[in-house]
Amino acid sequence: MSKAVKNIIILGGGSAGWLTAAVIAAEHGEGLNITLVESPNVPIIGVGEGTWPSMRDTLRKIGVSEQAFITECDASFKQGSKFIGWKDGSASDFYYHPFSLPHGYHDVNSVPFLQSQASSMSFADAVCGQSQVCEQGLAPKQVTTPEYAAVVNYGYHFDAAKFSCFLQKHCTEKLSVTHVLDHVTTVNAASDGSIESLSTQQHGALNADLFIDCSGTHSVLLAQHFNEPFISRQSVLFNDRALAVHVPYADSQQAIASATLSTAQRAGWIWDIGLPSRRGVGYVYSSAHSTEAQAEEDLRLYLTASMGKAKASAAQLRPLKIQPGHRASFWKKNCVAVGMSAGFIEPLEASALALVELSASMIRDDMPATENLMAATAKRFNERFQYRWDRIIDFLKLHYVLSQRSGSDYWHDHRDASSIPEHLQELLNRWRYQSPSRLDFIQADEVFPAASYQYVLYGMGFKTQPRETARRSENAVLAKRFFDENAANTQRLLGGLPSNRELLARIRQGV
Repeated sequence: MSKAVKNIIILGGGSAGWLTAAVIAAEHGEGLNITLVESPNVPIIGVGEGTWPSMRDTLRKIGVSEQAFITECDASFKQGSKFIGWKDGSASDFYYHPFSLPHGYHDVNSVPFLQSQASSMSFADAVCGQSQVCEQGLAPKQVTTPEYAAVVNYGYHFDAAKFSCFLQKHCTEKLSVTHVLDHVTTVNAASDGSIESLSTQQHGALNADLFIDCSGTHSVLLAQHFNEPFISRQSVLFNDRALAVHVPYADSQQAIASATLSTAQRAGWIWDIGLPSRRGVGYVYSSAHSTEAQAEEDLRLYLTASMGKAKASAAQLRPLKIQPGHRASFWKKNCVAVGMSAGFIEPLEASALALVELSASMIRDDMPATENLMAATAKRFNERFQYRWDRIIDFLKLHYVLSQRSGSDYWHDHRDASSIPEHLQELLNRWRYQSPSRLDFIQADEVFPAASYQYVLYGMGFKTQPRETARRSENAVLAKRFFDENAANTQRLLGGLPSNRELLARIRQGV
C-alpha cells in the first residue's frame, strides 16, 4: 500500500501562502494536517492587490464574512479596468474592460451590427451597463444586497499586507492551520529525490508528504532545491521594473474609483487603485526603454494632477524589480509552486492572485490520496498551468499589439511581429473576419473568456469584417433588442446604485 498523503507544509506566507492554506484547509478539514512555515523577518511585497470576481467565491468558501474582510483589509470594490491612453494617447482615449458579460452574449454575436452603425458609443457602453457604473463611481450593489451577491459583477481592491494578516488569523483560529515562524536552513531530500523534510533553526526537521512553495521570487523549493528552469517571457512582455507609492486622498470623502485605472506612458503604464483610506499608484515599465530617472519623472508628473507639484515631488517611491516569466514546470515530485515562486509577468489585468486561486483550488480538488498518485497529479497540474500561463501572456500582449501610440520605441517594439506569440497572431488573423467566440478557447474554465477579448479588441478600435451570414435579419432584430435592453438597464443601474464610498462606509458600520 502506498503511503497516504496526510501532512502538508506550505513554505512562505503572504497572500499566496495564506490563501492557499485557507482554500485547502476549508475543504479538507481534519483530513489533512497543514503547517505554514515562514521566516519572521521576510517582508511582504504588498504594493496593493486587485482581484477577479472569483475572489468572492473563494472568500465565501473559506468561511469569512465579506463585512469583516472589507473592514479589516481596507478593501473596496473592483468592477474591471479602465484603460486610458492605450489606443492613440489622445485626450478622449479610454475604454473599459468590465467584469460583466455583454448583454445577450450567449444568444447573439452583436459585433457585426454594432460595427455597422456609425455610433459614437463605445463597445462596452453599447453591450454592458457596467462601464457607465464605473465611470460614475458607483458601487456594484445596494445596501440591502446580501454578502457576496451582486447587482453587477465585481471583485476587490485591498491592502495586501492587511489581507495576509486577515487570512493568517482566520487560518490559525478557524481552520486549524499550524503556523511556524522560523528560518529554514536546509531542504532534505528523500531517497527517491522528493523532499523529505525542512530543517529549521528553532523547530528542528519538519516532515510532510506534500510541500507547497509559496516563498515568492526566491522559489526556495522548486527553483533552488529542484533547479527547475526559469522561462523568461520578456521578449513578449517587456516590463521588468516598477515604482510604487501610497497616495492620500485630498479629503476623506473623495470618490473611490470603481475600476483599476491603467494609464499608458512612454515606456509602460501607471496603475491607480482606490482603497477607502488611500490610493495605491505605481508605474510599471521596461528598463530597456526607460531609465529609472525617466520613469520617476513620468510618475511624479502623473501624481501632480491629484497631489500638486510639491507633494508629488516629495512622495516616497518604492522601486521593484520584475522578472517576467515562469518556471518550466510547477509541480515536481512532491513539491508544487504557487504564486511568485511559480512565476510573475506584470500586474496588468491582475492575474497574479487569480493564478494563486486557481492553483490552490486545483491542489484542493485534485489532492492525491496516496503518494503513488503524485506523479499523475503533477502531470495534470503542469499541463493545465502551462496552458493558463500561455493564455494570460496572449491576453496581456493583446493590449499592446493593438495600440496605435507613436513617438516611443516601447510601443513600436510591442507591435513588432517577432515579439507576438504565434498563437495570438493566429487569433488576430481569425478575428479580422470572425469575432472572438467560445470556439477560440478550448478549456472549460478559461482564465479569460472570449468576452474579455471582445472588450479589449473593440475598445481599442479593432475592426472585424464578418461573413454576410453573420448579419442575418433575425440576428439583427435580436441584437437591436439587446442593445435597447442594455440602454434601459444602464439607466436603472445609474439611478439605483449608491457610490462606492457610501456603500463601503455603510458596510464598515455594520448597517
